[in-house]
Amino acid sequence: MRVYCKECGEKARISSRDDVSPTFARLYCQCLNAKGCGHRFVMTLAFSHALVPAAEPIDRMLFDRLHALPRKQQREMFEQLGISSA
Repeated sequence: MRVYCKECGEKARISSRDDVSPTFARLYCQCLNAKGCGHRFVMTLAFSHALVPAAEPIDRMLFDRLHALPRKQQREMFEQLGISSA
């Protein structure tokens, strides 16, 4: 991620980070302008929204539902899918 100084427009570095929550952080930054800008500032980083939902929750939901089925129904489903239950 690139961070730029709002005073001179040059690149800045993130010197530290304060994670306020899993979706919000404060970034403590310092300008890298060699000509002596030296501006220090705090930027915020926040999660906005997902463009594509994560696959893991769906996989987990399917696994949990399959696990909740009686053994007989599980076997029938595996047979229909062509998966042998060993």
